[in-house]
Amino acid sequence: MRSSRRNTELGLLVLSTLIIVGAYWLATMAKENEIRPSLTPLLGVILVAPFVGHIAVRRLAPNADGMLLPLASLLNGLGYVFIVRLDEEARFKGNLPTLQTTWLIIGMAGFVATLIFLSESRTLERYRFTCGLVGLVLLLLPLLPIIGTNQRGSRIWVQAGPVSFQPGEFAKLALAVFFAGYLIDNKELLAVHRNVGPLSVPDPKHLGPVLVAWGASLVVMIVERDLGSSLLFFTLFIVVVWVATERATYLVLGSLLFAAGVLFSVHTFAHVRSRVDIWQDPWPQAQEDGRQLVQTAFSMADGGILGTGINLGDPLSVPLARTDFIFAAITEELGLAGATAILVAFLLMIGAGLRIAQRAANGFDTLLSVGLTTLLGFQAFIIIAGIIRVLPLTGVALPFVSYGGSSIIANYVLLALLLRVSDNSTPREVDANQAVGALA
Repeated sequence: MRSSRRNTELGLLVLSTLIIVGAYWLATMAKENEIRPSLTPLLGVILVAPFVGHIAVRRLAPNADGMLLPLASLLNGLGYVFIVRLDEEARFKGNLPTLQTTWLIIGMAGFVATLIFLSESRTLERYRFTCGLVGLVLLLLPLLPIIGTNQRGSRIWVQAGPVSFQPGEFAKLALAVFFAGYLIDNKELLAVHRNVGPLSVPDPKHLGPVLVAWGASLVVMIVERDLGSSLLFFTLFIVVVWVATERATYLVLGSLLFAAGVLFSVHTFAHVRSRVDIWQDPWPQAQEDGRQLVQTAFSMADGGILGTGINLGDPLSVPLARTDFIFAAITEELGLAGATAILVAFLLMIGAGLRIAQRAANGFDTLLSVGLTTLLGFQAFIIIAGIIRVLPLTGVALPFVSYGGSSIIANYVLLALLLRVSDNSTPREVDANQAVGALA
């Protein structure tokens, strides 16, 4: 089985490499191509890095799932092609591709290091409270004076000398570990319900953790002005509670609590109300705060079914096309077909993550896999939903695709954690199958 999975992974990596090379080649074929040959070696690093990861998985986690790394490689490579294309047109002189390549190298180093130093995923359960404290500190770190900075209206960045990063990207991993460990110990208490008329509701004396998570999400939304991270962290907690307790009541309760928090914030804080107003109708502010959504609508409409072609569109008409709005740039130049391919890639990653959770060897690994998959899938959903106006705009990055060091590094570590859980659970699955075969 291990050889089959690794060979499948290798074949898929080769296929994703061919797609990325083809996309880069198309970008250089345009008549007004401005992509410099000096950037081609950076593409080589982007293509080689996933194969380094494959070698590490083959040696360190040979039984792990074979879908995740190729899909991440495909998304990362396509994102890089568009970052190069946008960088050259915007005359950034190669800074963005160079930095993105650097972030990938660091992210792959984190991926390999996670597999080396974490031989058993359940080891993390012993450090659940430490992870919870670290996650909380990272989440609130941008609120500190001097090092915390405002960028584009949100206080989610930390500046340390020449380096700036988003600690929330790493906080999500620590909190996923904490929630999984905490709920393994307390799921029976949270599963206790009382009958109130025809309804079955959670026992109020055990709702403390839910209220704490709700309060922390409101702090992130109100003080840090980051609706995306607020929604992401609260969703992570509620989904893991739901899976641990098997009580759908928590989904309903969580939705009602978050909706109440949003309504309160909309009527109390001007910056939240402004974000919602722009989401509902951006056209009156088409030259100001609503320009992103308006230009995105025009840009995606120009793409049609098959797109304008790589390097033949005008994605720079959309502000922040290389980060928050890279999905709009991809949709313009690859059309609905390209956008659908990106969505399918994320759906396949979510499916692989949930399959890992289903086959996990113990309860902690199951909850950890569900949490990590929720983070990956829901982060992709809320940024894409913001671009197409299903939700208000958020400041989160599209995993593996958008430009940004914090996101790339954190998501490759997340990927390694999922692969470690998968590798730890597979021997048990194989032993069970062998036992059934022997009995037969």
